[in-house]
Amino acid sequence: MAQAFDASAQQALLIQRAESALAMAKRMGADAAEVGASVDQGIGVSVRQGEVETVELSRDQGIAITVYVGQRKGSASSTDASEASLLATVEKALSIARYTGEDPSAGLADAALMATDIPDLKVHHPWALTTDRAIELALSCEQAGREVTGITQSDGASLSSGEGVRVYANSHGFVGTQKGSRHSLSCVLIAEDEQGMQRDMDYTSARNPDDLSDPAAVGREAARRTLRRLGARRPPTGTYPVLFDPSLASGLVGHLMGALAGGALYRQASFLCDRLNTPLFPDWFSLEERPMEIGATASSPFDGEGVQTRNNRFIENGQIASYMLSSYSARRLGMKTTGNAGGARNLRITAPLSNPAALFEQMGTGVWVTELMGQGINGVTGDYSRGAAGFWVENGVVQYPIEEFTIAGNLERMFGALVGVGDDIDRRGSIHSGSWLIDGMTIAGN
Repeated sequence: MAQAFDASAQQALLIQRAESALAMAKRMGADAAEVGASVDQGIGVSVRQGEVETVELSRDQGIAITVYVGQRKGSASSTDASEASLLATVEKALSIARYTGEDPSAGLADAALMATDIPDLKVHHPWALTTDRAIELALSCEQAGREVTGITQSDGASLSSGEGVRVYANSHGFVGTQKGSRHSLSCVLIAEDEQGMQRDMDYTSARNPDDLSDPAAVGREAARRTLRRLGARRPPTGTYPVLFDPSLASGLVGHLMGALAGGALYRQASFLCDRLNTPLFPDWFSLEERPMEIGATASSPFDGEGVQTRNNRFIENGQIASYMLSSYSARRLGMKTTGNAGGARNLRITAPLSNPAALFEQMGTGVWVTELMGQGINGVTGDYSRGAAGFWVENGVVQYPIEEFTIAGNLERMFGALVGVGDDIDRRGSIHSGSWLIDGMTIAGN
């Protein structure tokens, strides 16, 4: 990296800036204020066909200030750390607040809800990575994939490593800080036969570099995934069971959380409005967030408003048990915050799990989807339509790769038609899920 990153020193500086901004806001007439500040540093390299393509060393910082004058709100931000810029940013936020309308729901989260349990969640694992070593790892990843028979081209391998510090403070006297790190390595490969070219990829991602997969294994898996797509054809049109690969099943969880988000609910822009304590999934399915999980991707002891995070059960025994609310959206809905300003953290599924072979057998004849394209999701109605690629399955056995088709349904009906969850759990992101088998979706192919 360009220079050493002293996370503790950066943390102290950010706290100082945040407290200085709060003091300025109070002196200049704000009734309440909150500040978010961060600094990040990282390295990124990409290689292609055995040659270095890019090397990027980054260092970013920023501070965002929100002030409240009565129930008028104003926000401004800056990437300049100087005292003069800080003063100008506070002035800008106050100027905006004085010209905005009153909002009865505006204001800080309640002081009594501020986090008091702030343990070290082991999410900061810096990597003393030189540029030469980063290039070496990316090259070895790509080379392992290119050596697999049948691979004809590479779209490259990329490695990124970064760490940072964030601080949130408000005029309740709350100051919360957290250091964090994120490291990843990916590889994209190309194969070709008489029917044309196919590409696919694999990646590994972790907070701790020791938890990354072996670079050569990532390259070989990218090659395996690419080669299995050769000879793809279009599937027949009809209504079939669909098995979503784990990485795609986590996307379905993401759509669910979008529909449970307070912002969508108070705008009446969700198909799950007024659905608390009503069935949505089979009664064997539950979904919970665990924000205090040690070392996990999205762990944090406080949310974006300083509220203490907690385990939240969003789906319990198939029923909607909770919405996902910040203090603002909770006030708009006449409810209480769930500690989810900034979203849900570390979503985990509780369900009976089956191995993939059992899910294929349960499917019989249908579609195994491994890639989705497009953004055909209507959050208001729940209608779902995406371009897809994957594999055709007959009598529980994978037959051949398929492409150039769409899958369609409605999220509410899809969630209710979930008939199995796999034990092939993808743990690389904040949503941990295995494959999902959903009965009766529309396939538009030949």
